[in-house]
Amino acid sequence: MSNSTNYADITRKGLWDNNAALVQLLGLCPLLAVSSSVVNALGLGLATLLVLTTTNTVVSLIRNYVGDAVRLPAFVMIIASAVTCIELLMKAYTYELYQILGLFIPLIVTNCAVLGRADAFASKNNLLPSAIDGFMMGMGFLLVLVLVGAVRELLGTGHLFADMQLLFGESARSWQINVFGADFPNVIFALLPPGAFIVVGFLIAAKNAIDAQLKKRADARKSQTVKGSKRVRTTGNVA
Repeated sequence: MSNSTNYADITRKGLWDNNAALVQLLGLCPLLAVSSSVVNALGLGLATLLVLTTTNTVVSLIRNYVGDAVRLPAFVMIIASAVTCIELLMKAYTYELYQILGLFIPLIVTNCAVLGRADAFASKNNLLPSAIDGFMMGMGFLLVLVLVGAVRELLGTGHLFADMQLLFGESARSWQINVFGADFPNVIFALLPPGAFIVVGFLIAAKNAIDAQLKKRADARKSQTVKGSKRVRTTGNVA
């Protein structure tokens, strides 16, 4: 299998086939708790992405020097160090957003997706594939977070991209889009944790429906190919 095919497979698994939020159902606590707006979801998603990428990269570099007895404790220390660095950066540059996200930043250490990728992939693969795997897994989680945050913010407030200055500075204050106007009857339920459960449930159902449709089309193409091959063999035998 070529390198390009390997990387394409890693990308597809991270973004879709093995998505941490929709398939593995990992990291649901922060996913449901802080995804009430796009800026909150984006802040936590970017932090998780950086932790996954950094952790996979470092674990891949030391994989041949760490024994089985201390492998998992070493991985946890690496994850904790990466989370601490990102936490300090957020305190320095996005302090208000850090206060909103609160405990869920240090809780990235306990996200099973991070330790899982370090143990299942980075500890067995070279640097570049491991870094790409971490980035794509983080990107898949980030995209789901932002999508859930966008749906909940839109239904709950009628607008999108509010308070983006918390992450991107004062120039982003004008990014807010009032989609439905002042007369929109806000669905406050969408901003509550049960609303998050419902939104995530619909996303999982939509993904499963898309996968089923893709599988159906693939099976149909495979069936047509087999029938075509049988016709060719039959024609050849007759001739």
